[in-house]
Amino acid sequence: MQNDEFIKHEPSTFETIDTGLYEWVNNNIDLHTKTNKGIYKVPVLWLGTERAYQVKNDVRLRDKVGKLILPLVTINRSSVTKDPNFKGAFQANLFENNDYRGGAITNTSRINQDKTQNFQNSLIQQSSSNTQETGRLDENPEVIYDYYNTPIPVYVTINYDITLRTEFQQQMNDLMQPFITTTGQVNCFIFEKDGHRFESFIQQDYSMNNNTTNIGEDERMFETKITIKVLGYLIGEGYSRKRPQLARRENRAKIRFTGERRILGDKAPWKKKDKDYRD
Repeated sequence: MQNDEFIKHEPSTFETIDTGLYEWVNNNIDLHTKTNKGIYKVPVLWLGTERAYQVKNDVRLRDKVGKLILPLVTINRSSVTKDPNFKGAFQANLFENNDYRGGAITNTSRINQDKTQNFQNSLIQQSSSNTQETGRLDENPEVIYDYYNTPIPVYVTINYDITLRTEFQQQMNDLMQPFITTTGQVNCFIFEKDGHRFESFIQQDYSMNNNTTNIGEDERMFETKITIKVLGYLIGEGYSRKRPQLARRENRAKIRFTGERRILGDKAPWKKKDKDYRD
């Protein structure tokens, strides 16, 4: 019995890349700063349409008078680019198999234990009937593999804007420093999600803005925008795909051709005269 449920495959989607970057910022960078309540873990929010509504209306993000509780970090996907020159590991456009399974590249493979055993049992029975020997396996046993195929990855470049907002300059210093020092002397890093790895680059320019020169009644705020470029890839059409996300195929263990004796002109050794099959 094949246990296909143990073959776990999560295709790479926009949500995969978004979630992976969010977890890298929230868990790996793990921003903390000092407030009047002590050391404080800064919340990280995904700033989509629903998140923008949450920032304006969620009482946990604003105080009793409606003032935004700082410090705060938000992440927003700003652009997506499909560059034909950026093809990743696959330089050619590989079409999917023209059947109901689809799939273009082999993602993984494993031995089909049941069918391989059945094939070997059949060989043992044939060997027993021909040589009077039992239990001897073929020296070069044919193994049946299950190959799992997926569509070819399509590579994209995605830019994210990470915005740091604080009330004090020292807090902004605490939040900026990990983005600069975590990657060492380079600006690149790799994050993973659902078995997929994505190479990313922190852009070298940090855009900073504040309203400290404004003596009005506006909330005092320091703001820094950090741009991260992610080299990602997408697999399949998501919920719109009509074929399986993961197609399973088996290899051919052995191909046999029957002897066409009347064509090949083989001899019949049991004949006393005219040993040819063909008159």
